[in-house]
Amino acid sequence: MSAKPLVDINNPSLLWSRTLTVHFIGRIFSYPSQLTWEFTADKPIRSFFPLWPTYEVPMNLLKWFYTETGTPNPPPQLVYYALRGVMFLFSFVLEDWAVYELVPLPRHRRATVVLVASSYVTWTYQTHTFSNSLETLLVAWNLVLIRRIIENKRHSSIFSCAVLSLIAVVGVFNRITFPAFVLVPGLQLLPHFWRRPFSFLTVVGFGLLFFCLAVLVDTAFYNQSAPLWEALDDPIITPLNNLLYNTNQSNLALHGLHPRYHHFLVNLPQLLGPAYIVMILSVFNLSAVPFWLRDMRAISAISATALLSIFPHQEPRFLLPCVPLLISCLRLRNTRKSRLFLVTWMIFNATLGFLMGVYHQGGVVPAQLAMRSIISASACGSDLAPIGSHHKASATVLWWKTYSPPRWLLGNDSTLPLDIRTRDLMGMPGSELVTELNELVPSCQEKEKAEGHGLIPPSVFVVAPKSATFLDRYVAPLPSSSDPSDLELQELWYWSNHLNLDDLDFGTDGILPTLGRVIGRRGLAVWKARRSGCA
Repeated sequence: MSAKPLVDINNPSLLWSRTLTVHFIGRIFSYPSQLTWEFTADKPIRSFFPLWPTYEVPMNLLKWFYTETGTPNPPPQLVYYALRGVMFLFSFVLEDWAVYELVPLPRHRRATVVLVASSYVTWTYQTHTFSNSLETLLVAWNLVLIRRIIENKRHSSIFSCAVLSLIAVVGVFNRITFPAFVLVPGLQLLPHFWRRPFSFLTVVGFGLLFFCLAVLVDTAFYNQSAPLWEALDDPIITPLNNLLYNTNQSNLALHGLHPRYHHFLVNLPQLLGPAYIVMILSVFNLSAVPFWLRDMRAISAISATALLSIFPHQEPRFLLPCVPLLISCLRLRNTRKSRLFLVTWMIFNATLGFLMGVYHQGGVVPAQLAMRSIISASACGSDLAPIGSHHKASATVLWWKTYSPPRWLLGNDSTLPLDIRTRDLMGMPGSELVTELNELVPSCQEKEKAEGHGLIPPSVFVVAPKSATFLDRYVAPLPSSSDPSDLELQELWYWSNHLNLDDLDFGTDGILPTLGRVIGRRGLAVWKARRSGCA
């Protein structure tokens, strides 16, 4: 039995918004980028529409600024931190603002905003370019607008209805799970629509307008080679494709199947910690229904969790919108129990925030940023052409048991005579990794032959966590009981703040041996693969 963190590196579709963000980066800054199957399939399931204003506009502004200063492109790390900064501002402004409006009593608002902001989910995952992070903001503001509309008894709230339609369309095209969070709260609008039919017509009219615009944008994006009027003969409706894909259990089995209770018994406790325990205890300790369970925010979160539990593939990130909705329902009083809760709340979030925000897959970005320097430094040894050489060398970097590396962080430095090819092996078995290495690493004879003809032999590098003990038999100096293969791994670089939580396997290895391996051997390393005995 394996313990799963918030995201699963073996799932090729995780964090899809990052993938399309990479496309923007590649197109705007000419950095290397590659779209995954969600975008290249015959029936693509991911939409371009919600991400254009969220990511492309800030990156174009950054590009314009650097162009004005006479620099062609900003460094990749600046683009990375700029995107994180945009999401931080969205969370800091829009999420806090929405929570402030959703809490009805002024005396509770400040404490609630602080409580939501202190959640590790808010200050780690909400500052990432996750589609789930954007969905959290859209769900919160959908509830804000619903509340504004139903509280306005005298007017039809035309503007709020139009914005509600836009948020609903963006939410659906961003993630197909969005309707689960707004279905029950949306029922509150029925009496208002009965009294104000023009509000209903406004929601439907603007909804159709924004829906057609979204379909038009996606169709143009996926059919760039064809004229738009021809592409519209076969429009691409990505939410429909997504729904059809996710209702097929054989498709979900490719990403992992979970029991129906997984969201309630595993994922929500992982996200909420002591807040979830307090809520559960309040249900059993009172004869009446707890006050928080009568709040529409809690009803939205619980009903959505129940609806999403129908589908057997259940990851914690699917429930990110539940976090501010449920936490904002808590009411703390100046009692001993409240003070005990605050202490446990701080310990829980500090621990999880440090673990998931710093250590979990924490070496991937630093390794990719350092990759050009690592490879060029190894050129001093042998295989690669030195800087300034007229030869174009190639290097293949195999990433194993890590989060998929952002290729665009390699940049586009044309001054380096080096072609870096990145391959994401995800969590493939170690034996298959060795097969890949045997095919890629040239033998001593092939290396000498290439050098004799003035060619540069290809170089191969492996990026993997130190906790992957399978590689020990190949690490130089080779142990006496090494594999009969002549493969050898020479360590070139190491990042200590890295934990591979996807490698936790308590059922097979036991609790203490697993923790000793994953925590005791934490870190991410870059090895150069070569044949032992070669000159």
